[in-house]
Amino acid sequence: MPPTATATRFSDWAAYSDVLLLHTIASAVIRLADIRGLDAFTLPYPAEAQRAVDRLVLSCLLRRIDEMPRSVPDLLAWCHTRPLEDWPLDLPPDAFGPDDLLVDPVALVPTQLCHEWWVHSRDSAAAQFDRDVVRSAMRLCQQVSSPESYTAFRRLLVEKPVLSSAEKFEISTDLYLDPVTELLDRCYEPAPVSHRRDGVYTTCGRCRTLLLPLPGGDWWCERDACRRRGPAPTGRALTEEADADVVYQLVRPLRQFVTGPGRAEVDLEGRLTALRAGAKRLDVAMWPGFDAYDVRITFPDGLVWAVDVKDWKHPGLLAKAAKAVPAQPPYDESCWVVPQEQVDAHGDYLATYYRNLAPAAQDLPLLTDRHLVDLVRTRLRGNTDVHLVAAYGGKKGPNA
Repeated sequence: MPPTATATRFSDWAAYSDVLLLHTIASAVIRLADIRGLDAFTLPYPAEAQRAVDRLVLSCLLRRIDEMPRSVPDLLAWCHTRPLEDWPLDLPPDAFGPDDLLVDPVALVPTQLCHEWWVHSRDSAAAQFDRDVVRSAMRLCQQVSSPESYTAFRRLLVEKPVLSSAEKFEISTDLYLDPVTELLDRCYEPAPVSHRRDGVYTTCGRCRTLLLPLPGGDWWCERDACRRRGPAPTGRALTEEADADVVYQLVRPLRQFVTGPGRAEVDLEGRLTALRAGAKRLDVAMWPGFDAYDVRITFPDGLVWAVDVKDWKHPGLLAKAAKAVPAQPPYDESCWVVPQEQVDAHGDYLATYYRNLAPAAQDLPLLTDRHLVDLVRTRLRGNTDVHLVAAYGGKKGPNA
């Protein structure tokens, strides 16, 4: 797909004529998934979906391409059968990876690529719900001056995406969660029967979300990163043995935008808190300042590093979203961190990120979680010359 202009930096993405069209298509797919799911087609379609079809048809006609989707079902068929690199679109080469689809062909849900393209506009019902819940939790916890309650709420959404009736009752009596009790019924919904096999719901042993049963006895996990690791290991088995027994799961927007990224955050927390050098240990705080950033690392000598974890599959899109870590709570140095497995899967992840990084974000280091843990370990052992900025070549943070 030849570009309309040479594009080698973030600012040049606008030179590709179909960037906005892909935003429109991704938003339409998310919108359809929000309101009825991608495996059901009922009229009328949302105006956003029809607009995406019309614009794609016009783009094909202008290029004199005969094969094109002529309806919303046709568009969705393209999304789960045709890799984006095979679409007749003028897009930056760093905007997607080989064989990337917009809809998963097995589960018929939007892929991580689709979500990452859409996330910049954030204009669907799922986005509004996600933001409303998180902001409401912040507001309620701030009203009672309890950052601990907000941290407990965030940890609940990450670590317990699936609940039994007994567990749901138990969290409703948790004193730390008391300020946000009114939100819990909005966060959890009864699990769909489509996720039940022989009367039993099964969670993923890695992600803790519900697995989808597949023909032949296999399972499907909704997280891209989990599926890359191989077949999903089974975790808990939950049954609904009586009328009062109900299995609940987090609603999809929260699973996508809180639970998924949050797994990488708490995994990093666990690795950092396990570090020690003799009697020296770190102070690791999660989501400080009501989620100003993800992880605050305080060394025994008082130096503070601030970390935002970004579990993004596509480095070009991550670069497009890059911005400085908020200055409060104060810190000495800061960085963004991406899971090592995302970098390994891409092959040229960090180079692609820096190639597309906006000038305003040039001082923002991006490290892998493995690299960060190695730096923390080295500094904890007494090498005070270790700095985040030295690891990448940028400048120190706003409070240095």
